[in-house]
Amino acid sequence: MIDYAKTFEGVKYKYGGTTKKGMDCSGLIYTSFKKEAITLPRTTHGLSTTGDWIDLKEVQEGDLIFFATKKNSRKVNHVGIVTTSRIGYVEFIHASTSRGVMISNLAERYWYLAYVQARRIL
Repeated sequence: MIDYAKTFEGVKYKYGGTTKKGMDCSGLIYTSFKKEAITLPRTTHGLSTTGDWIDLKEVQEGDLIFFATKKNSRKVNHVGIVTTSRIGYVEFIHASTSRGVMISNLAERYWYLAYVQARRIL
């Protein structure tokens, strides 16, 4: 599922998108899990209540990681899939509105401050 998600790296951001022509953050999750015959909610909000809450220290590859990127808000509006996890280091693939599908690191200040929760689907 992670390898499939990575095939979308570089695809531009498109709200509501689920293809190589354009992808949004929840579309990337939906499409990647669907490839494994797992049907998930299509929205970030729906995904944020699916599966089991897990502590950030326990995240593994394939877990979902959620963010609140709007200023002065803790409401979840962005999601990614953990691609690498080891003590003190978490990478995730997501669809950025400005840069499209890419891999980012939770150590980046922006993402660290925006982090809200992690959830395990599998």
